[in-house]
Amino acid sequence: MIGRNGALVLLACLACAAGPTAHATADFVLSSRCPPSFEKTAAGACELRDRYQFYDSLQGRGVGGTRTALPPNRDGFTPQQIDLGRYLFFDPVLSGDGTLSCASCHRPDRGLSDGQPRSIGIHGADARRAAPTLWNVAFLQRFFWDARADSLEAQAQGPLFSPVEMGNTPARLLAAVNGNATYRRLFREAFPDRASGPIELEQVYAALAAFQTSLVSLNSRYDRYAHGHHAALNEREIQGLNVFRSFVARCAECHTPPLFTNQQVAVIGAPEPPGRPFDVGAEATFHEAKLRGGFKVPTLRNIARTAPYMHSGAFGTLREAVEFYNKGRGHAVPADQTLYLHWHINEPRLTDDELDRLVDFLQALTDETFLPEIPARVPSGAAPGGEYR
Repeated sequence: MIGRNGALVLLACLACAAGPTAHATADFVLSSRCPPSFEKTAAGACELRDRYQFYDSLQGRGVGGTRTALPPNRDGFTPQQIDLGRYLFFDPVLSGDGTLSCASCHRPDRGLSDGQPRSIGIHGADARRAAPTLWNVAFLQRFFWDARADSLEAQAQGPLFSPVEMGNTPARLLAAVNGNATYRRLFREAFPDRASGPIELEQVYAALAAFQTSLVSLNSRYDRYAHGHHAALNEREIQGLNVFRSFVARCAECHTPPLFTNQQVAVIGAPEPPGRPFDVGAEATFHEAKLRGGFKVPTLRNIARTAPYMHSGAFGTLREAVEFYNKGRGHAVPADQTLYLHWHINEPRLTDDELDRLVDFLQALTDETFLPEIPARVPSGAAPGGEYR
């Protein structure tokens, strides 16, 4: 909390006052409008509106019915809080050396992932796992591949303060934003109930969470098909959907529509690339041997945009990823590891044609209608987005 570090932040603000980013600029204006697909309530909050909200069947029942309701989502942030989070998301000021932003690993042009087998952090450090997409995180209950965070605010602290990701510290982050007059003004506008004091860490986390809850992707060609427009998918894609939902392939039992994840941790025996040590995954989070090598079931939304695949980026193409499940239960588990594989992992023995149809269907899950607008400038004065690697 800022109350314990107030003197440090005040001194940092005074030291930064003469710097190039310390002067307020009036041309940074926070939006008063909610993002697309959100409605502004009488109280001034943005609430999601989507056709799936009209359905009452529960996610997780059956094997992927097309008219399945969405789980609860986070919303209720103000337009100003969402827009402030957008500026922070693209501003390298949040990293320890001012070179990386959140968008460096969650790029709008890469499906809000980064296209790397494993993300590259500060000073070229290996961040050890692939960056998961941020699409539809407003619906998720756990975050990170190993499910170690239970809120978007808790998730934000992981990369911000990891020495192999953004490499910052709480004190240095507070000094940077409090030393910037533009950010001080924008935070006062976004959090008027705290306008009298310095920026606090909780406000930074809340603004980042607000922005991420606006990253909604629910209007793919599959969605139009699910809502009754059957011409939205071609014959090959419908065949792929039928394979996806079948009791043989069982894809939909873990990648359950409409989010295309059941939000559970699953041990599937996915391989590490050659030379990489075995990743224990969620075992370290929950201290459960049965979760050794287990990872959160990822969403398949915009999956065609987020190669390479798996927690370690082991597969470069969708065809390779779906073929992994077809090669037999536990075929890639190292000889020195004992894993409790998920009971859905079987030997479906799909034909090459069926695998190809699965890939066709997965490509119909692409929807980037509401990609966030990259700001032309950010309050720190750095290039928006930081280093794209």
